[in-house]
Amino acid sequence: MCLPAFLGNYSSSAPEGQLTDNIEQPLGRSPSSRSKQPGTSPSNSILGGGTALLAIVALALTGASAMIAMQDDGLRVPVREVAPAVEQVAVAPAMPAPPAAKPSSEGPAIIKVNPEPEAAEPPSGQGIVVIRDPSTLARNPRTAHLPDRDLLEQTPDGPLPIRAADGRRPFDVYSMPWSGSRGAKVAIVIGGLGLSQTGTQAAIANLPAEVTFGFASTGNSLSRWMQEARRAGHEIVMQVPLEPFDYPQVNPGRNTLIVDARAEDNIRNLHWALARTTNYVGVMNHMGGRFVAERQAMEPMMAELGKRGLMYLDDGTSARSVAPDLADGNLVPLAVSDGAIDGTRERGAILKKLDELEATARAKGSAIGTGSAFDETVGAVRSWIAEAKRRGIEIVPVSALAADPERGR
Repeated sequence: MCLPAFLGNYSSSAPEGQLTDNIEQPLGRSPSSRSKQPGTSPSNSILGGGTALLAIVALALTGASAMIAMQDDGLRVPVREVAPAVEQVAVAPAMPAPPAAKPSSEGPAIIKVNPEPEAAEPPSGQGIVVIRDPSTLARNPRTAHLPDRDLLEQTPDGPLPIRAADGRRPFDVYSMPWSGSRGAKVAIVIGGLGLSQTGTQAAIANLPAEVTFGFASTGNSLSRWMQEARRAGHEIVMQVPLEPFDYPQVNPGRNTLIVDARAEDNIRNLHWALARTTNYVGVMNHMGGRFVAERQAMEPMMAELGKRGLMYLDDGTSARSVAPDLADGNLVPLAVSDGAIDGTRERGAILKKLDELEATARAKGSAIGTGSAFDETVGAVRSWIAEAKRRGIEIVPVSALAADPERGR
């Protein structure tokens, strides 16, 4: 720091007599040029000079500080005021309030097409179209073994399938999904589950989920096997014993529906079969060559199936079956098999039948084959399905190929 030049006139080694003279000397003038003031005593000069000196030093220091402050010689570190850190709390941007949720309701959505003015309600059954979204009707495979309580009617015979109050049918709710593509499709139904415990277990363990299972109403542990099959992703049908030719020498089992019985007795036997388990999309005849050909016997049964929202699967063994004639009038979804695949219980013969089924599907767009839970059948079907998929054949649940009067297909 550079001090003002006048401070160089003061020296601590100067004689005492020269102190006051130098202090009182005007700036820039030598002692010889100074004119003494009359009447000034030496003591007053010393006091006045000391005060002046202090003032000058103070001013000099103040000036020097100001000069230093104004200089930027690169040695000073600028001081910046830093605001104290404030913790920031993220706040989500304000979102508009969501619209009030409408009360949820299960079942079909109802859309009014060309509705009447709001002041007047349209007549019942007019101005509305019921549209069902299949994705909302299909059950989640993880809970597919649990029956829908809205589809059960408690009766003395046991819980029976029934249409729900909102119009849903067991055929809708218990059907398993498929792709909906236009390619060649094959449905395979393996029946007789519940008759042999080992055969039933092998079928559930080895066949892919696309295969439909038929449960024999005269089988054992049906609820247990139904739950295992549904957890594995299978669609199921209930096999109902119907009167064959040469009955009772050829007997399909307990509580068989027969042609000469009263309609109410046959309905009671039908209820017994339907109450054996739950979660099926419909019924399939077990034998019944004579029964399915008699209209007066089939009519009450088909009416009951339509009332309960169930499909009828005809095994195709009788060319005289009246089921196709009765299905539409009773609102029964109908599927008809193209034939049995294991009339001969030999692997080569079964594979040949499956190849014929594939040819039918390529020619007509779809085909249905039925068989039983024999070891030979299960093994052949498993290997054939793996090859057929690689050839572009889609294996679908049997409900996918049913003609449904309520859906217009």
